[in-house]
Amino acid sequence: MSEEKLMSKKKPSYPVNKQLHLYLNEYNRNIKIPIFYDDLLRFSGSIVVYDKNDQDTLWVRVYYSEFEREEIDLSLKKVYTILHSDGNEETIPFLNVDAIDYCTFGNSKPFRVKIRNVLNDNYTYFYVKKADASRIYGLELEHMLSPHNLNFLVYKDTLIEEHIAGIPGDVFIKEELPKVTESAKSQIAKEFVKFNERCMIRLLGDMRSYNYVIVPVHDFDHVVYRIRAIDFDQQCFEGKLKVYRPQFFKENNKMVELVQEKLQKRSVDQYKIEERSIVARRMLATENQLEDLLLCMLNDEISLIDHINQLKTEIFNLTGDIEFKKSSNMGEVMKAALDFVRRNYENVNMRRLMME
Repeated sequence: MSEEKLMSKKKPSYPVNKQLHLYLNEYNRNIKIPIFYDDLLRFSGSIVVYDKNDQDTLWVRVYYSEFEREEIDLSLKKVYTILHSDGNEETIPFLNVDAIDYCTFGNSKPFRVKIRNVLNDNYTYFYVKKADASRIYGLELEHMLSPHNLNFLVYKDTLIEEHIAGIPGDVFIKEELPKVTESAKSQIAKEFVKFNERCMIRLLGDMRSYNYVIVPVHDFDHVVYRIRAIDFDQQCFEGKLKVYRPQFFKENNKMVELVQEKLQKRSVDQYKIEERSIVARRMLATENQLEDLLLCMLNDEISLIDHINQLKTEIFNLTGDIEFKKSSNMGEVMKAALDFVRRNYENVNMRRLMME
């Protein structure tokens, strides 16, 4: 199935409503910052950014008038101190804005800011985007239900995201995957199964290979590979359930082939069960905050009625759970999905206790 048929052509941006702003304020995500996304759009010109192989990265490096650059640089340094510490401005003289890049590809059209510490030449990135409710829900669900914590800030219509380090999935599949050991390929296949299951459970869509990164972690005498989502624009929007399963994107065919080659069906089923159990435990550990987030989603509009009707029908056909059929918006579909996972986890535990 082609990606044109699998996904809608363009997802609209959904505004952050008052209830979601109150939630963000309650959980220290809503913090005043000195610059807005629209301020960065005032660049005077740009040049194309190429990668090490002289390929167009679809990013352009922007530049500003001398007067505006001084003000923008200072504001971005302040944002960095707010994002990574307590906003203490004593470190600002030791920071330098090395580059501001603008992405011309995709929905979010983010700015990527490179900040360098002049004392030791260490550098990091952060992103400035238009605040979109879908993306914020995606970030918070990733923070609560995945193995990875996320750091981001929202102020009015601007979203600041920290950089997620790793090798872009498409680059890894093309350049690194053929070189790893056979045992590493088995571990990557296992990780892809768990990643695929996690995306489906929490309805994170469009995990094509360039929307996630592979993170190599050195552990004693070998390397363990983790997969992390880096794009949360397609949270709970599309109507086709396949969009929430990375295995159905042609860009991930090599990963699917790896799973088929390295793992037996029994192992695949085992890893899916493991991931559902881990997600259920995270839901219990973050119960109060998750309930507050879902309450925002229940009272928000983050998809189209046709998508809602299609998705709830497809999941009902898969699970037989009547709660999906009764859902009237994406928040209710999301809640039904998480409740379904938690109920199954609790039922399994109950059966185990009874057997003991």
